Amino acid sequence: MKLYSLSVLHKGATKSNLLKSAYDLSSFSFFQRSSVQEFMTFTSALIVERSAHSSRASVKEQGYLCHVYVRNDSLSAVVIADSEYPQRVAFTLLDKVLEEFSRQVESIDWPSGNPDTINYKALDIHLAKYQNPREADAMTKVQAELDETKIILHNTMESLLERGEKLDDLVQKSEHLGNQSKVFYKTARKQNSLRSGSDIFISSAQ
Repeated sequence: MKLYSLSVLHKGATKSNLLKSAYDLSSFSFFQRSSVQEFMTFTSALIVERSAHSSRASVKEQGYLCHVYVRNDSLSAVVIADSEYPQRVAFTLLDKVLEEFSRQVESIDWPSGNPDTINYKALDIHLAKYQNPREADAMTKVQAELDETKIILHNTMESLLERGEKLDDLVQKSEHLGNQSKVFYKTARKQNSLRSGSDIFISSAQ
């Protein structure tokens, strides 16, 4: 069981804004980590943009799951994990992070803040602590409300896209991805080793 990234974002009218993020890319090749991180950022932002307010969802891609929670006040969080990681614990983590973040960072800073200006330093600690879901679950006592909350499951990233949208086009237009990552994406698609753009970081794991 593994957590790979944990991000806090603000859901704007048309785009999401990354406020803070943490990554554990130790299972990926050193030379691929930069592109993997960019694709995780891209995927997290895209999922928030395509999710409704006051919703929880899990997006499945091969053996991985991207869990997202978008609050009614537009504050959002995404955690990317492997398929074995317990869904309930993942959403407990997202709840905890957003509650803590909203107490420490004023809402006026959410729409325009960025990782360099936002003063919230707990993401790396939470990402490390929740790597072991059994320990994390034992520390988190309040679970009943989450168990009763409807969580939407999307089987692919494509199911989040609007009619006529193509993931290839979104990748090319993305501000989160550098040229090297876009070339990496094209190469992987040509080799037919991936089924979607978000699989980029999946297929790169050792």
